[in-house]
Amino acid sequence: MKQKKPAIGLALGSGSSRGWAHIGILSALAEQGIEPDILCGTSIGSLVGASYVAGNLPKLEAWVRSLTRFETIRFFEINSSLNGFVDTERLRLFLNRYVADDHLRIEDLGKRFAAVSTDLESGREIWFARGPILDAVWASISVPGLFPAIKNNDRWLVDGGLVNPVPVSVCRALGADIVIAVNLNGDIVGRHFTRTTRPPDRAEGIKGKITGMVREYTDTFFSAQRENDKPPSLFDAIAGSVNIIQDRITRSRMAGDPPDILLAPKLAQIGLLEFYRADEAITEGRKCVARMLPEILHITGAGR
Repeated sequence: MKQKKPAIGLALGSGSSRGWAHIGILSALAEQGIEPDILCGTSIGSLVGASYVAGNLPKLEAWVRSLTRFETIRFFEINSSLNGFVDTERLRLFLNRYVADDHLRIEDLGKRFAAVSTDLESGREIWFARGPILDAVWASISVPGLFPAIKNNDRWLVDGGLVNPVPVSVCRALGADIVIAVNLNGDIVGRHFTRTTRPPDRAEGIKGKITGMVREYTDTFFSAQRENDKPPSLFDAIAGSVNIIQDRITRSRMAGDPPDILLAPKLAQIGLLEFYRADEAITEGRKCVARMLPEILHITGAGR
């Protein structure tokens, strides 16, 4: 009697711009003949996972590799609503083009998929395993302070990383026999503050002023640099706090429900919103799979 092949689940964790490493991990696993039957994602993990199950991952990879610092800035806007800094219209165009169509539903996919979000009022963990896939992604990626909360079924939802940064439990609940988990936050606590001071601009006149304004703006959102004797900037403090919260929650959740295989790419050098550093993140995702390949092949039975 032929033995049933175990269902492989892949839990893609949260981590903002470090999440492009998921692209490298998915590609490297596919090259070994390992394709997950179940894919669950939190925050950026849900975005990359949705693109994968919708068949758009190659397009997404090509686009993120071409992304520049200034193209990244265009996704952010300063407005008076104080609901968030993300240009939601530009983001929607991006999601439609490189992740999935508005009308694609999770139950119509060839693989089981779920995204994790957080109920802002109750603090409950919300799973999206049915319905429009982009609704699930929007709810999962809504980082407080950057995105406005998303209303769904009379609930205000925010980023799933607040409650389940690496959704191993969701993979198990959907039927995974073997779970490969990707933790993007394993080495980041404290590393956000190790910066070198950028030398001042020498340019004078209008050009110098414009350059200074651009750098001040981009440093605020990306890799803000400061002298060692100065207190952290507002964004440094927020980013560092997010890192600590996600690291502690991840450790707690995985202690109670450990994955069969844990992939932990080394991404501490990439700041919270440095989405233009996709080449580095994707390459490290591939390297991470290479480092763990003997264990991956042993546990999944790939190549036998």
